[in-house]
Amino acid sequence: MEKFNFNAGPSKLPREVMEATAAACLDFNGCGLSIMEISHRSAQFKPVLEETVALVKELLDVPEGYSVLFLGGGASMEFCRVPYNFLEKKAAYLNTGTWAKKAIKEARMFGEVVEVASSADQNYSYIPKNYSIPSDADYFHYTTNNTIYGTELRTDPESPVPLIADMSSDIFSRPVDVRRYHCIYAGAQKNVSMAGVNVLIVKDEALEQVSRPIPSILNYMTHVQGGSMFNTPPVVPIYTAMLNLRWVKAHGGVAGMERNAHERANILYDEIDRNRLFKGTARSEDRSLMNICFVMNEEYKDLETDFLAFAAERGIEGIKGHRSVGGFRASCYNAQTMSAVQALAQSMKDFEAKL
Repeated sequence: MEKFNFNAGPSKLPREVMEATAAACLDFNGCGLSIMEISHRSAQFKPVLEETVALVKELLDVPEGYSVLFLGGGASMEFCRVPYNFLEKKAAYLNTGTWAKKAIKEARMFGEVVEVASSADQNYSYIPKNYSIPSDADYFHYTTNNTIYGTELRTDPESPVPLIADMSSDIFSRPVDVRRYHCIYAGAQKNVSMAGVNVLIVKDEALEQVSRPIPSILNYMTHVQGGSMFNTPPVVPIYTAMLNLRWVKAHGGVAGMERNAHERANILYDEIDRNRLFKGTARSEDRSLMNICFVMNEEYKDLETDFLAFAAERGIEGIKGHRSVGGFRASCYNAQTMSAVQALAQSMKDFEAKL
């Protein structure tokens, strides 16, 4: 039976990317060694890193004066590294969910943090609007897509200060005006690669502007100057990122990914809104295209476990919602297929029909 992977992360990758990675783990480019064995400074790996950097720059139209980095530590590491490198006195943060809240907690260790707005009052079911960003802040930080709660901000916000964004779960799914940012970061395990590497885009001239000393491993300039080679980079995840970004480019780039994202999300949201059993958890205008979150209507709450089992019988995996929201979450990152989305929508129809 075909399996349909809706896991929130680590998430689905294109089949050809997984197959090429698996082959390279046995013999990388015919060199007789696994990519897991070769030196990160070898002649074999250097072109991989160079192409991956070039693909990031091409796909997101990264201007001159910005560096692309591949670092370990997970996006949670950037919650610390960002204020270490950019927060001199004050930073502004938008609180839209669990990961934004964690980023705020880390930033408060380095200076004043102004929480410009929060949607915690309604369990993060919407993106706050009409907030003010202090013009004397060093930067404004926000999380573009909230995987747990199913909300997303898909446009670069207006800001009187430079932007910094955690784009872990929707990077490469839409165009971005990189020129407005000091830093964009993303854990790879949703839209880029397997877990194990972070992708960062940093503005070079914005670095080393804080007065505090920064430990070498936490200093972005260290990694810019070292070409992501200050310490051993995660070679296999970077190789998989290269393959996956090739795939994105071959399938229409970020514009193509954006079209697909709307099509997938429309199929599922239309069914959620039509079906008497289900309802969405996020406000309609703020619904994520990456993480479609929904629950059973109150009168059918006791059927949630039954629906999970019903869907699993049809090969649908990973749709159980996060405990903060409950219900269901269908993650539709770039590699998600229309056939998987149609299978889930049909399961919802079929489950309703059998009652």
